[in-house]
Amino acid sequence: MKVCLFLEGSYPYITGGVSAWVHDLIQGLPEVDFSLFTISASPNQTLRYVLPSNVREHIDVVLNQTVQSARNHPQLNQFVPVVAETHDTAFQDRPMDLVRLLKALPEGVSLHNDAMSHQKLWQMLTERNTQTNPLYPFSDYLWSWRGSHEMLFQVLAARPPEADLYHAVSTGFAGLAALAAKVRRSKPFLLTEHGLYHKERQMEIRKATFLSGYQRDQWIRLYDQISSACYREADLVTALFETNRQEQIRLGSPPDRTRVVPNGIDIPRFSAVARQHKPGFHIGLVGRVVPIKDIKTFIVTCKILGDSMPDARFYCIGPTDEDPDYYQECLRLVESLGLGDRLVFTDRQNVLEYYAFLNVLLLTSVREAQPLVILEAWSAGVLTVSTRVGNVPEMLDYDERFLAATKDAEALALKVRWLRENPQEAEQVLQGNQRKVRQIYDKTTLMDTYRTMYGFLGGRPWPESVLN
Repeated sequence: MKVCLFLEGSYPYITGGVSAWVHDLIQGLPEVDFSLFTISASPNQTLRYVLPSNVREHIDVVLNQTVQSARNHPQLNQFVPVVAETHDTAFQDRPMDLVRLLKALPEGVSLHNDAMSHQKLWQMLTERNTQTNPLYPFSDYLWSWRGSHEMLFQVLAARPPEADLYHAVSTGFAGLAALAAKVRRSKPFLLTEHGLYHKERQMEIRKATFLSGYQRDQWIRLYDQISSACYREADLVTALFETNRQEQIRLGSPPDRTRVVPNGIDIPRFSAVARQHKPGFHIGLVGRVVPIKDIKTFIVTCKILGDSMPDARFYCIGPTDEDPDYYQECLRLVESLGLGDRLVFTDRQNVLEYYAFLNVLLLTSVREAQPLVILEAWSAGVLTVSTRVGNVPEMLDYDERFLAATKDAEALALKVRWLRENPQEAEQVLQGNQRKVRQIYDKTTLMDTYRTMYGFLGGRPWPESVLN
């Protein structure tokens, strides 16, 4: 079977939970031939993973390298009215008929030139500006529109590899490309989400200082419309937990086409970690040094703990090169708080070496789905304190001894102190968590589930055990 994976801003160029999951999926299904359709912000990135031998093809679409098809395409006058009508419905808070648009717009055709030169499309832009932004200069509207839509044109013009099944790991541009392949090639489309892409983009857009209010609305509306179309049209949609599944249904997924498929880890690998006692009390965060992980709250929590625990040592375990400016801000915060000799940024490391002696895994993220690092730490014998995000509360059994609000460094420090002061209770909780990992989060079960889903979408019967 040939499966094309659609990925945006992740594997194989970025490390992290989603990328690790994709790599495990490819390795775990050696009988499947995979191709990669990746969507990147810049060209010639360094691979962070050695691609498994069953990856047969890799196409990278760089969003700032515009594909320009021939102007005055022979079918232009046929699909321009469809483009205009689709655009109008999107900005009238009605569902965008992307299927109709994709049927009208052939592969390899980019609207990059035509959107600015065709009379009908230019008229559409000027009228939309007059209707929605009469007090703003047209140039502001135009550049905002181009910024949001030219990436869309780039993705829609790209030609993905031939495959039996198109599998997107998010909505957004990756989901749009997979939907286009489904419509144009009459092949099934599987959408599997770890988080909720449109929610994450909303957070980023609302924080952007270079966008005016109506420009933010334009970008948010575009992402919401793409996500909604992906949910409506995918042949099967999965979420990591029920809350996200309900959100997918609310945004358009037919309930009978949705499934909850939890993450899974290599339990033997992490449970084989040999615990080693190390003098002192050791607290670590495993994750990328990026704003969504809120490393600054981790640092402040470490300062609070360090003031009351002279023997405490702190580790931020993960890559530091994905957002260099943010990393430098974190270094300055460490220095200003006097933690320089007690808090270490390890960069990329073998996390097993740290799970061997960590006393607590501390997660301070402002957004997560179902963090693999919690499951890994439990299997290795490390308890977790975390912010109350995504599926984390359910994973931690809604136990307030281990949960705190985002950015609440004082509360996070209290939870860590409780673990140190109550070792017997903590050990009982850990044993229960390890049982839960074995029962629910086994990677072997995950691979069997995806093997079955691939087979089902390829036309094979779906066993009753999966349906139930």
